[in-house]
Amino acid sequence: MLTIDGIPLHPLLVHAVVVLLPLAALSSVAIALVPAWRRRYAWPVLGVTLAGVAAVPMAKQAGEDFQAALAKNGVQNPAIQTHADLGTTLLPIALGFGVAVIALLVAGRLADRERQAEAPTTKTWRVLSVVVSVLVVLLAVGTTVQTVRAGHSGSEAVWSGVGS
Repeated sequence: MLTIDGIPLHPLLVHAVVVLLPLAALSSVAIALVPAWRRRYAWPVLGVTLAGVAAVPMAKQAGEDFQAALAKNGVQNPAIQTHADLGTTLLPIALGFGVAVIALLVAGRLADRERQAEAPTTKTWRVLSVVVSVLVVLLAVGTTVQTVRAGHSGSEAVWSGVGS
């Protein structure tokens, strides 16, 4: 199990997930709803999204290592397995969200080009950017909800019984 100054890597990586994914979700919803912001903030939103999504499998792997180390030391807590299951479910949702954000940025850029060409008969990319915008909003909500569920279950696993 990897540690940094004696602290397991998992709780450190989890903080990247719980900060970056909701921030990516919020900012992606903003650029999905306001196309002018999409042009201006595409790169920062993409960066935050990619960083948040990339943090998920790293936190998951560090969590599996941490869970194995705890089990080796005789720590058995069913809340840890619940947390692990919720974290495992977060991974495909976050990956789908990341792909949808990339698709939105590509479709938005092509829709802008289509709009600038003023071709009234072709609205393919404009329609597609609206469809992808809806998908981004739905996946942003799903990603945030699952991030909160996984994070809350991890907090409960760590802090249950503390202070009583």
